[in-house]
Amino acid sequence: MIDDFDLNAWFVREVLPLEPALTSYIRRNWRVAEDVLELRQDIYEHSLIGARKALPANTPAYVFTVARNHLINHAKRARIVPIETVADFEPLQVEIDMFETERALGARDELRHAKEGIDKLPPKCREIVLLQKVDGMTDRQAAESLGVSVETVRRQIKLGMKALIDHMLGGSGKIVRKTYPRRSDHEVLP
Repeated sequence: MIDDFDLNAWFVREVLPLEPALTSYIRRNWRVAEDVLELRQDIYEHSLIGARKALPANTPAYVFTVARNHLINHAKRARIVPIETVADFEPLQVEIDMFETERALGARDELRHAKEGIDKLPPKCREIVLLQKVDGMTDRQAAESLGVSVETVRRQIKLGMKALIDHMLGGSGKIVRKTYPRRSDHEVLP
């Protein structure tokens, strides 16, 4: 038996995102438009009752099978069973992207992670990265906007993007500037 918390979490996470497709399925297969919302609620109820024993491995297939069976049973009980009613039920060929929610959550996490990396950049570098990568400005436009040279913009974008990539890959995300050894006073040039 699945406890109420897990059952409700499953319903919100996996069943509710199917609502537009489920509503469309009911509308296509039921002739009385006024019954659509009530039928959908009945399907939700039957889905929850069935899932209480064990959560289904393939939620969309499960919900649409429950929907199909419920519509057939409802038609039989209503005694409006012209052969077309049952024959018109489309096979369960619903194109549903089961990983859409996971991808959306993953994208949100990546966006948050990228924002953290951008926030670590020095102010001028951050501003240049945002102007070019978010606002879509060219090197020249960003330079004019900030009153700096195009070369400064190019150097800052290069440093900023390297630091951002480092951050996204789990590094410190700090700007690393090349250091050149200084000539000492005692050094003899050839």
